[in-house]
Amino acid sequence: MSNQSEDDVRVWLVERTYSDDEQNLIILTYATPDGEQYYRKERALTSFTDVRDTTAAVDAEPGNLGMVDDPDLQEQYAAEAQRM
Repeated sequence: MSNQSEDDVRVWLVERTYSDDEQNLIILTYATPDGEQYYRKERALTSFTDVRDTTAAVDAEPGNLGMVDDPDLQEQYAAEAQRM
């Protein structure tokens, strides 16, 4: 993120899915190491020449994080985040 602040939270890539609703849309889900919060990024696959790096971790503003309410999903996200 270009406007990083000291309050930003490091989140790790835990899931990548393709949208059922729209073609050429990938949904990247990042989570905190404890799996309790997530950050979602949608990316359109418009062109092979459109270069956008997908990194293992990003820094997200706390206000852009959602809560993971499902304990099983929280456990899965925590395991994936720690694996990254």
